Amino acid sequence: MARYKGPRVKKLRALGVDLPGLSRKSRERRPYPPGQHGNVGHKKTTEYGRRLMEKQKLRFNYNVSERQLRRLVKEARSSKTATGQKLLELLESRLDNVVFRAGFAPTIPAARQLTGHGHVTVNGKRVDIASYRVKQGDVIGLREKSRKIDIVESSLTQLSLQRPEWLSFDEGERSAEVLNLPDSESVPFPIDILLVVEYYAKRL
Repeated sequence: MARYKGPRVKKLRALGVDLPGLSRKSRERRPYPPGQHGNVGHKKTTEYGRRLMEKQKLRFNYNVSERQLRRLVKEARSSKTATGQKLLELLESRLDNVVFRAGFAPTIPAARQLTGHGHVTVNGKRVDIASYRVKQGDVIGLREKSRKIDIVESSLTQLSLQRPEWLSFDEGERSAEVLNLPDSESVPFPIDILLVVEYYAKRL
Protein backbone atom coordinates (compact mmCIF):
# COMPACT_ATOMS: atom_id res chain seq x y z
CA MET A 1 0.00 0.00 0.00
CA ALA A 2 1.37 3.41 -0.99
CA ARG A 3 1.86 6.34 1.35
CA TYR A 4 -1.20 8.40 2.18
CA LYS A 5 -1.61 11.60 0.14
CA GLY A 6 -5.22 12.45 0.94
CA PRO A 7 -6.81 14.95 3.37
CA ARG A 8 -4.69 14.88 6.52
CA VAL A 9 -7.10 16.28 9.10
CA LYS A 10 -9.71 13.79 7.90
CA LYS A 11 -7.25 11.01 8.70
CA LEU A 12 -6.57 12.48 12.16
CA ARG A 13 -10.30 12.50 12.84
CA ALA A 14 -10.68 8.91 11.66
CA LEU A 15 -7.87 7.73 13.95
CA GLY A 16 -9.03 9.90 16.84
CA VAL A 17 -5.63 11.44 17.55
CA ASP A 18 -3.43 14.34 16.42
CA LEU A 19 -0.35 13.08 14.58
CA PRO A 20 2.28 15.86 14.50
CA GLY A 21 4.37 14.03 11.93
CA LEU A 22 1.48 13.98 9.48
CA SER A 23 0.07 17.48 9.92
CA ARG A 24 0.52 20.67 11.92
CA LYS A 25 -3.25 20.98 12.04
CA SER A 26 -5.39 19.58 14.84
CA ARG A 27 -8.72 17.77 15.04
CA GLU A 28 -9.70 20.07 17.93
CA ARG A 29 -12.47 21.88 16.04
CA ARG A 30 -14.11 18.61 14.97
CA PRO A 31 -12.94 15.90 17.38
CA TYR A 32 -15.25 13.26 15.94
CA PRO A 33 -14.90 10.84 13.01
CA PRO A 34 -15.50 12.15 9.47
CA GLY A 35 -18.68 11.39 7.59
CA GLN A 36 -22.38 12.20 7.80
CA HIS A 37 -22.84 10.39 11.11
CA GLY A 38 -19.44 11.12 12.60
CA ASN A 39 -20.71 13.25 15.48
CA VAL A 40 -23.80 11.15 16.27
CA GLY A 41 -22.10 8.50 18.35
CA HIS A 42 -19.20 6.08 18.38
CA LYS A 43 -19.49 2.61 16.95
CA LYS A 44 -18.31 -0.29 19.03
CA THR A 45 -14.71 -1.08 18.12
CA THR A 46 -13.63 -4.70 17.81
CA GLU A 47 -10.32 -6.03 19.11
CA TYR A 48 -9.12 -6.24 15.51
CA GLY A 49 -10.25 -2.65 14.93
CA ARG A 50 -8.28 -1.41 17.95
CA ARG A 51 -5.11 -3.16 16.78
CA LEU A 52 -5.56 -1.87 13.24
CA MET A 53 -6.04 1.70 14.44
CA GLU A 54 -2.85 1.64 16.55
CA LYS A 55 -0.92 0.25 13.60
CA GLN A 56 -2.32 2.95 11.32
CA LYS A 57 -1.18 5.66 13.73
CA LEU A 58 2.42 4.57 13.14
CA ARG A 59 1.98 4.26 9.39
CA PHE A 60 0.51 7.71 8.90
CA ASN A 61 2.59 9.63 11.43
CA TYR A 62 5.91 8.27 10.16
CA ASN A 63 4.86 8.36 6.48
CA VAL A 64 5.81 4.75 5.77
CA SER A 65 4.17 2.21 3.50
CA GLU A 66 2.69 -1.03 4.78
CA ARG A 67 5.59 -2.94 3.25
CA GLN A 68 8.14 -0.76 5.03
CA LEU A 69 6.34 -1.12 8.36
CA ARG A 70 6.17 -4.89 8.01
CA ARG A 71 9.90 -5.00 7.29
CA LEU A 72 10.62 -2.92 10.38
CA VAL A 73 8.41 -5.16 12.54
CA LYS A 74 10.32 -8.22 11.30
CA GLU A 75 13.61 -6.54 12.16
CA ALA A 76 12.32 -5.54 15.59
CA ARG A 77 11.17 -9.10 16.30
CA SER A 78 14.62 -10.47 15.52
CA SER A 79 16.37 -8.06 17.93
CA LYS A 80 17.19 -8.73 21.57
CA THR A 81 15.13 -5.70 22.63
CA ALA A 82 11.37 -5.95 23.23
CA THR A 83 9.68 -5.88 19.82
CA GLY A 84 7.49 -2.83 20.45
CA GLN A 85 10.28 -0.78 21.97
CA LYS A 86 12.65 -1.65 19.13
CA LEU A 87 10.03 -0.84 16.50
CA LEU A 88 9.52 2.65 17.90
CA GLU A 89 13.29 3.17 18.04
CA LEU A 90 13.61 2.18 14.37
CA LEU A 91 10.84 4.55 13.32
CA GLU A 92 12.13 7.49 15.37
CA SER A 93 15.66 6.91 14.00
CA ARG A 94 14.65 7.42 10.37
CA LEU A 95 16.37 10.43 8.82
CA ASP A 96 13.13 12.08 7.68
CA ASN A 97 11.79 11.89 11.25
CA VAL A 98 15.02 13.32 12.69
CA VAL A 99 14.93 16.20 10.18
CA PHE A 100 11.36 16.87 11.33
CA ARG A 101 12.13 16.55 15.05
CA ALA A 102 15.14 18.87 14.65
CA GLY A 103 12.78 21.54 13.31
CA PHE A 104 13.99 21.74 9.71
CA ALA A 105 10.55 20.79 8.33
CA PRO A 106 6.95 21.25 9.56
CA THR A 107 5.96 17.60 8.96
CA ILE A 108 7.57 14.28 8.11
CA PRO A 109 6.32 14.32 4.49
CA ALA A 110 7.93 17.76 4.13
CA ALA A 111 11.13 16.41 5.73
CA ARG A 112 11.06 13.48 3.31
CA GLN A 113 10.86 15.90 0.38
CA LEU A 114 13.65 18.05 1.80
CA THR A 115 15.82 14.96 2.17
CA GLY A 116 14.97 13.56 -1.26
CA HIS A 117 15.93 16.82 -2.93
CA GLY A 118 19.42 16.59 -1.48
CA HIS A 119 19.26 19.40 1.07
CA VAL A 120 20.16 17.28 4.13
CA THR A 121 23.59 16.21 5.34
CA VAL A 122 24.72 13.62 7.87
CA ASN A 123 28.18 14.23 9.31
CA GLY A 124 28.82 16.75 6.54
CA LYS A 125 27.92 14.40 3.67
CA ARG A 126 24.73 14.69 1.63
CA VAL A 127 22.22 11.91 2.28
CA ASP A 128 19.05 11.80 0.17
CA ILE A 129 17.50 8.59 1.54
CA ALA A 130 14.59 9.35 3.87
CA SER A 131 14.76 5.90 5.50
CA TYR A 132 18.46 6.29 6.36
CA ARG A 133 18.92 5.29 9.99
CA VAL A 134 20.82 7.73 12.18
CA LYS A 135 23.21 6.58 14.89
CA GLN A 136 24.35 8.03 18.18
CA GLY A 137 26.86 10.81 17.50
CA ASP A 138 25.56 11.61 14.01
CA VAL A 139 25.22 15.31 13.17
CA ILE A 140 22.31 16.19 10.90
CA GLY A 141 22.41 19.50 9.09
CA LEU A 142 21.63 21.28 5.85
CA ARG A 143 23.81 22.08 2.87
CA GLU A 144 25.11 25.64 2.88
CA LYS A 145 22.79 26.83 0.12
CA SER A 146 19.79 25.07 1.67
CA ARG A 147 19.78 26.86 5.02
CA LYS A 148 17.74 29.81 3.76
CA ILE A 149 14.97 27.83 2.04
CA ASP A 150 11.57 29.30 2.94
CA ILE A 151 10.17 26.08 4.40
CA VAL A 152 13.25 25.69 6.60
CA GLU A 153 13.13 29.31 7.76
CA SER A 154 9.44 29.18 8.66
CA SER A 155 9.73 25.79 10.34
CA LEU A 156 12.66 26.86 12.53
CA THR A 157 10.85 30.07 13.45
CA GLN A 158 7.73 28.18 14.55
CA LEU A 159 8.53 24.65 15.66
CA SER A 160 5.83 22.02 15.27
CA LEU A 161 7.11 20.20 18.36
CA GLN A 162 9.58 20.81 21.13
CA ARG A 163 12.85 19.09 20.24
CA PRO A 164 13.34 15.76 22.02
CA GLU A 165 16.02 15.28 24.67
CA TRP A 166 17.94 12.86 22.46
CA LEU A 167 18.73 15.70 20.03
CA SER A 168 21.09 18.61 20.69
CA PHE A 169 20.51 21.59 18.40
CA ASP A 170 23.16 24.15 17.39
CA GLU A 171 21.41 27.38 16.38
CA GLY A 172 24.54 28.89 14.83
CA GLU A 173 25.38 25.92 12.64
CA ARG A 174 21.75 24.91 12.19
CA SER A 175 22.58 21.32 12.94
CA ALA A 176 21.36 18.65 15.33
CA GLU A 177 23.46 15.98 17.02
CA VAL A 178 22.00 12.62 18.01
CA LEU A 179 22.98 12.35 21.69
CA ASN A 180 21.47 8.88 22.11
CA LEU A 181 19.01 6.63 20.35
CA PRO A 182 15.33 7.48 20.87
CA ASP A 183 13.16 5.27 23.05
CA SER A 184 9.44 4.59 23.33
CA GLU A 185 8.99 7.74 25.45
CA SER A 186 10.12 9.83 22.47
CA VAL A 187 6.96 9.18 20.45
CA PRO A 188 4.97 12.46 20.40
CA PHE A 189 1.48 10.94 20.37
CA PRO A 190 -0.36 8.26 22.39
CA ILE A 191 0.29 4.75 21.10
CA ASP A 192 -0.40 1.29 22.51
CA ILE A 193 2.54 -0.46 20.91
CA LEU A 194 1.54 -3.88 22.28
CA LEU A 195 -1.57 -3.77 20.10
CA VAL A 196 0.63 -3.16 17.06
CA VAL A 197 2.79 -6.15 17.98
CA GLU A 198 -0.37 -8.24 18.40
CA TYR A 199 -1.68 -7.05 15.02
CA TYR A 200 1.37 -8.44 13.23
CA ALA A 201 1.70 -11.55 15.40
CA LYS A 202 -0.38 -13.67 12.99
CA ARG A 203 0.52 -11.78 9.82
CA LEU A 204 4.27 -12.28 9.60
